[in-house]
Amino acid sequence: SKLAALFEHPLYNIPVPEVTEKDKLFIINPMEKFSLHSSGSDEWVSSSKAETLLPTGKTAYDTYPTWLKFHIGINRYELYPRRNPLLPTLLRDLATQRIISSVQKSGGTQLKLIMTFPNYGQALFKPMKQTRDQETPIDFFYFSDFERHNAEIAAFHLDRILDFRRIPPVSGRLVNITKEIWDITTDKKLAKTFFISPAGNVCFYGECSYYCSTEHALCGKPDQLEGSMAALLPDKTLAKRHSWRSPWRRSYHKSKKAEWELNPNYCAQVRETPPYDRGHRLLDLIDMTILDFLMGNMDRHHYETFEKFGNDTFLLHLDNGRGFGTHSRDEPSILAPLQQCCSIKRSTYLRLQLLATQPYRLSDVLREALAADPLAPVLAEPHLRALDRRLGKVLMVVGHCLAR
Repeated sequence: SKLAALFEHPLYNIPVPEVTEKDKLFIINPMEKFSLHSSGSDEWVSSSKAETLLPTGKTAYDTYPTWLKFHIGINRYELYPRRNPLLPTLLRDLATQRIISSVQKSGGTQLKLIMTFPNYGQALFKPMKQTRDQETPIDFFYFSDFERHNAEIAAFHLDRILDFRRIPPVSGRLVNITKEIWDITTDKKLAKTFFISPAGNVCFYGECSYYCSTEHALCGKPDQLEGSMAALLPDKTLAKRHSWRSPWRRSYHKSKKAEWELNPNYCAQVRETPPYDRGHRLLDLIDMTILDFLMGNMDRHHYETFEKFGNDTFLLHLDNGRGFGTHSRDEPSILAPLQQCCSIKRSTYLRLQLLATQPYRLSDVLREALAADPLAPVLAEPHLRALDRRLGKVLMVVGHCLAR
């Protein structure tokens, strides 16, 4: 296994700083227990009641469902640890747990559903909109592109292979539109958009600002539909997040250019602007830029951080559905922050160099990681090969910076 060998490499075993109480997203009451009652519903119970329900030798933590263990493991330095025994279980839960509720997520340009499991865990479902081998048409603007379910799955694994660990876990899943969405939804607006197509397939289209119409309906075969299931982050009422506008945001206009596209010295003014004037925020943003270039994702207008940790924390790499749309061409403008600032974390650079070597080749380790997903193969081979080509281009840009 190249993937196992990669994660054993010293570059993937650099210790994170010691995590103190103030570095944890949540401080939990060690006596509070999560108990499964015979009625089949999960609910919190007080510690006094729970004492009688717990098997001997079990701690309160042992009673928590996997999604809750994931939430309370988040800290200032990482969304989840490198050697996380929870990860396989969490991915399996996303792929197999019974769905008891499906409602449309408000906002956004395309249809997404929030699905709830019996243990109160929730996932964001993005349905399949195009096949693996379709490329984004060359005349499409980045902001009118489809969001791809397989891009969300591949982005999670790529982010982990780069050792960023800033994307919540994502699994592919085959969903029964009738039983797991139509029959159980309490969302009246969503329910109005279901129909049976002339071919006898179950279809729906929801409500959103792009691609929510009968012409862009999502149809099953006859009611089976692929999609990505992403573990939801803690509710914003419990863990507030700050949304930051990217300094290298595109203009989202058909003809207007952004300032960074016109000013070659743009990075100098970014370096003088908080929060990029101190700490590792700019370097974290350049990490995200490299991830986006490898995926071909031009749609990174914002990123988020957990408010509790202030400016000294990692960036969340959310919403990656517009990645992996093209394999036959690369978009060099995505690398503008790296080119203009000529800065990169040493650890990131060393890992990129490692992933360009034969024993740990990026396309091979990602292919291996994706093979375990229920919807494998997640990416068409040309997309995997494009990763190696793009990695070479990133290293070339760093090489030019070093030469300067």
